[in-house]
Amino acid sequence: MLFFQISGVLPAAGSPEKPAEHQHHPANAQQQNKDEIGLDEHLGAKVPLDAVFNDESGRPVRLGDLITGPTMLLPVYYSCTNVCNYLQGGLARIIRELNGKPGSDYRIISISFNPDETPEQAARTKKMYLAAINAPFPADGWRFLTGDRDNIQRFTDAIGYRFKQQGHEFIHPVASVMVAGDGKIVRYLYGTSFLAKDVSLALLEARNGTVGTTIRKIVDFCFTFDPAGKTYVFNILRVSATVVILSAGSFLLFLMLSGKKLSRQKSEDI
Repeated sequence: MLFFQISGVLPAAGSPEKPAEHQHHPANAQQQNKDEIGLDEHLGAKVPLDAVFNDESGRPVRLGDLITGPTMLLPVYYSCTNVCNYLQGGLARIIRELNGKPGSDYRIISISFNPDETPEQAARTKKMYLAAINAPFPADGWRFLTGDRDNIQRFTDAIGYRFKQQGHEFIHPVASVMVAGDGKIVRYLYGTSFLAKDVSLALLEARNGTVGTTIRKIVDFCFTFDPAGKTYVFNILRVSATVVILSAGSFLLFLMLSGKKLSRQKSEDI
């Protein structure tokens, strides 16, 4: 399921009313919007680490200087009054449940795709969401960037993120992107609600050598990513089958060892 930010007020769930942008445009304009807006997953591709943005204080910073390990990227714009708030707020609500130390084991980066936004807006947004975490959180653990049109375009093209400005608002997908320390895209997470399990497992996927191979293999074995549900699910069939096989193998081994022990005792008695 793909989520979108749209201009105006979203209708209530279950309402037959169509979103605002579909009410006031002819059919050809609807098709044009559909073609221009969306998300093409580029798993395995890399984000442009040499792209330069401005941080919350206005200093230029290379994306590669911030992506030094597992990193969750949030394409948003700070003046958004709708789902961008829910996206970042949803993450702030579960961030304390994530495994690892923010800033060193992982990092979160909000990147505005509105070239007109300023570092001052980024700083205000950062202050708001760090306060929403309601717990000590290092300032370097969640960064908020702004940039010019060229660098924004390079970033959004790399992650397959297609959006369109409509007046002062933007129509855009609602998704976050998990990348490894080398900038490789390993997972897309959709929607504004997060499960700590999903984010933690995506971070583990992105760790690329920081966590031992054995642990990563165990996680891969027990959990699989469901593309339809866009979440990690416990693979009960695989795990149950493994438990049954191991149990049966252990029982057979027990019978064999017991038989040998019994035969040895009979030989000694003779």
